Amino acid sequence: MDRYCAVVLVAACCAAAPGTALAQRQPVLKQVGVPHAYYWREMYVPQVTSGPSAVTWSPDGTELIYSMQGSLWRQRIGSRVAQQVTAGEGYDYQPDWSPDGRLVVFTRYARDAIELQLLDLRSGSVQPITANGAVNVEPRWAPDGTRIAFVSSAYNRRWHVFTIAMEAGRPVEASVTRLTEDNDSRLPRYYYSVWDHYLSPTWSPDSRDLIIVSNRGHLHGTGGFWRMTATPGAPMRELRYEETTWKARPDWSPDGKRVVYSSYLGRQWAQLWLMTSEGGDVFPLTYGEFDATAPRWSRDARHVAYISNESGNTALWVIDVPGARRRQIVPSERRYREPVGRLRIVVVDRGGRARAARVSVTGADGRVYAPDDAWRHADEAFDRSERGFEYGYFHTPGTAELTIPVGAVRVEVWHGPEYRVARGDVTVPAGKTVTKRLLLERLADLPARGWWSGDLHVHMNYGGAYRNTPEHLAFQSRAEDLHVVENLIVNKEQRIPDIAYFRTDPDPVSTADFLLLHDQEYHTSYWGHTGLLGLRDHYLLPEYVGYPNTAAASLYPMNADVADLAHAQGALFGYVHPFDTQPDPTDTTERLTFELPVDAALGKVDYMEVMGYSDHLVTSGIWYRLLNCGFRIPAGAGTDAFPNFASLRGPPGLVRVFVRSGPRLERRSWMAALRAGRTFVTNAPLLEFTLAGREIGDEIRLPAGGRLTATVGLQSSVPIDHLEVIGNGSVVATIPLRGDHTTASDTVSIPVARSGWYLLRAWSDRPTLPILDLYPFGSTGPIYVRIGREPVRSREDADFFVRWIDRLDQAAQTNDAWNTPEERDHVLGLLADARAVYAKQPGATNP
Repeated sequence: MDRYCAVVLVAACCAAAPGTALAQRQPVLKQVGVPHAYYWREMYVPQVTSGPSAVTWSPDGTELIYSMQGSLWRQRIGSRVAQQVTAGEGYDYQPDWSPDGRLVVFTRYARDAIELQLLDLRSGSVQPITANGAVNVEPRWAPDGTRIAFVSSAYNRRWHVFTIAMEAGRPVEASVTRLTEDNDSRLPRYYYSVWDHYLSPTWSPDSRDLIIVSNRGHLHGTGGFWRMTATPGAPMRELRYEETTWKARPDWSPDGKRVVYSSYLGRQWAQLWLMTSEGGDVFPLTYGEFDATAPRWSRDARHVAYISNESGNTALWVIDVPGARRRQIVPSERRYREPVGRLRIVVVDRGGRARAARVSVTGADGRVYAPDDAWRHADEAFDRSERGFEYGYFHTPGTAELTIPVGAVRVEVWHGPEYRVARGDVTVPAGKTVTKRLLLERLADLPARGWWSGDLHVHMNYGGAYRNTPEHLAFQSRAEDLHVVENLIVNKEQRIPDIAYFRTDPDPVSTADFLLLHDQEYHTSYWGHTGLLGLRDHYLLPEYVGYPNTAAASLYPMNADVADLAHAQGALFGYVHPFDTQPDPTDTTERLTFELPVDAALGKVDYMEVMGYSDHLVTSGIWYRLLNCGFRIPAGAGTDAFPNFASLRGPPGLVRVFVRSGPRLERRSWMAALRAGRTFVTNAPLLEFTLAGREIGDEIRLPAGGRLTATVGLQSSVPIDHLEVIGNGSVVATIPLRGDHTTASDTVSIPVARSGWYLLRAWSDRPTLPILDLYPFGSTGPIYVRIGREPVRSREDADFFVRWIDRLDQAAQTNDAWNTPEERDHVLGLLADARAVYAKQPGATNP
C-alpha cells in the first residue's frame, strides 16, 4: 500500500494537524499509477548511482556511452579516460546510440518527469523528443534508424510500449504511436496492477518486430517474453514465461538468433541468460552471487556489455561471446564538460575524532553529488516547494572527497537522533580543492543510561542496485548511530536474496556496542507481514500463504500458527509496518484480511511496529485500541529499510526503537527488555516519561482512583509541534513547547479514574529534513495503571475488533483454496476463539 495516500486522512483524524501541511511531502514520479512504487522505482525506473547504470555500443564496436553519476560518459574500449558528454539541469540515463553513429537518445529526469532527449555527438547539443510530463524510459533505436521504441506512463498512467518516427535526425511531428493494448487482466495481483504492463522493448535486426516483457495472463512477477510486429494493436505471441522482477531488459542479437537478458531463474541473484529469438530452452552466460543486469550486444555480436554489482557498487563490464573473457571498463580519469572543483568533507565530534555519518551535498544547480566510490541514495518523496529533486545522500566513514560544479554548495550531516544536525555552506572554485569541517554535537548519550537503539526491520539485500554485505551494512548502521540491526531475511518473489546469511547467533561483524542479527520476516500478504526475532534453530519455509495459483494458495497456516512455530524456537513474534490508512471493518469495498487483532487476543504478539513503513498516527490509533482491550503489546520500530537500494525507503534507523536493557549491550537482555515493553520509538524526538516515579513498562497498582504526577522530557534535533500525554487512547495533558520547540522538561498532574495505561507522544504537523519520513514522531511505551482488581477494558474497541474478525471470518468462509477440510476448520476455529475474547468484554457485541 502506498503510504502517501494516508496523509490527508491523518490530518482529518488529528484536529491539530493541518491537512495541507502533511500533504506537502509527495512521492517521486507520482504520475505513475502502478502499485508498490518502491519496487518499480528502484528496479525499473533509472536511478542515480556513482557507478555506471546503463550502457550502449558505438556502431563500430570501439566505444561505449554509459550513464554514471546522473550524466552520460563516453569511453573507448581499452582506454581509462571517460569524457562527460551531458551535463545540465537534470539526471541523465539509459543511452542508446543511433545506427549511423551521430546521435544518442537518452532519458532525462527533470521538472518532475522523465523525458526522452536527443544528443548530437558532433555539436554536443541536446533537444527534447518527448514533452508529455510522463515517465518515458528504455528508448531503443530501430536498426534502420527510422523509429525509436520506448516505454511510457503517458497512457492511463500505466507502462505501455510506444514508437516515435525519426527523420533526418529529428522526431517526426505527431508520430508518437502506442503499440500495446490496455488490458484488464482481472487477476488478483498483489504487487502489480490488475492491468497488464509492457516493458523493455528490443528490436529485431530487420526493424520489423519487437520482443517485450509483459505479465499478460500471469499473476506473479513482471512477466515473460513476448514477440509482436511493431504496429499498433498487433497480436502478441508468448515466447517464454519467467517470473522476472523488472530487470530482465532483453537485447536482441544483431544476427537475429539470440536474445540476452537478466534473470534470477532458480537462484538468489540475477545473472545473464541466453535464449533464442523464438524462446526455447535457456542457459546462463554468467555465474555468481551478485547481480549482472542491463546487457547490450556489440554490433558484431561478439561481446556483451553489462552492469555488475559484484564489488558492491555498480560497475561496467564487457564479456566475450564465446570465451567469456571479461574486462572491466574503469573510468580512472574523468574529463568534465564544465568547470568543476573538489570538495573535501571532514565530520568530527567534540573530541576531534572522525565520525561516520550520513551526508547530503547539494550544488548550486539543485542536483545532489557524491564521491565516485560512495553508494548514492535518494529519498522516495519530497516537498516540491522546498527543492526540485528528492533529497540525496551517501554514508561516509568521516572523510569524503567529491567532484562538484563550481559555485555555492550546501552540506548537511546526520548521525542519528542523539546528535544535532550539522550544516554548512561552502563555495567551490574551479580546479581547486576546498575542505569543509563539520562538527557533530551530542544532544544525549542514551547508551550511558542503559538505552540502546535498534532497527527491527532491515533487508540487507532486496533486489536493489547494490550488493550489500554484513560489513557494509554495519558501516551504514554505524553512520546512522544504530546499535542493533535486525536483518529480516525474506523472499522477493521466488528468491530469498539473503538466505545464505541466516544464522542463530550474531553476525561476526558484531562488536561490544553493535549487534547485527539475521532473522526472518514471514511474508504472507494475506494475513499481514510479521517479524520473527531470535530464531534458535532454523528458517521457516515456505514463508507465505494465500498466493493464488501456487501450492501456497491455502490460507493455512495463519500467522497464529507461525507465531507458535517461532515461539517454539524461543523467538519473538511481532507485526510489522501495519497501517497506512485507518482500517474500517464496516467498509466492505476495501479488503481487510489483517490478522493482528486475532493474534493479540490469542496472546501471540510479542511486539508491534508502532513506527514502521506506515503512518505512525494511524498505526498508533490501532495500537491504542488493542491496549484498551487489555493487551500489553510493546512498542517496536522498524524502517523496512532496503539499504542496497539507490532509491531508498529510508536508511537503516530512519525509525528506531530505544530499549532500556542495561549498561552493556547483549542480545538476550535487549530482546527481553523489548518484550517487557521498556521502549520508546522515534525518528527524531528523544523522550523521557515517568508516572508516579515508575518507568516505561512498569505497572502501578492503586486501591482507588486519584491523581498521579507525570514527569516528561523532550530533546530533538528538529522542531516538534505537539508533546502530549496519552491516557487510554485520549490526550490527557498537553505540554507547552517554547523557543525553537526542540526541548521540554515538565511535570503534570494526571487524573486517573480507571485501570488503563499512559504514554508520552511527540509529533509535528509537517515533514522536516533530514528526517526522511512523513513527519517527526516519537512515542514511549505505556506505563500501566491497575486500580483494585478492575481489568483494562473498552466496549467500543472490543466491538471494533469483533466487526474486524467477522470480516476475516467471512473471507475465510468463502475461500476455496484449502488443501484439506481440516485446514479450513482450524482457521475458522482460531478466528472464533479470538472473537470470543473480545465478545466477552463487558458490553461488547455477543456472538
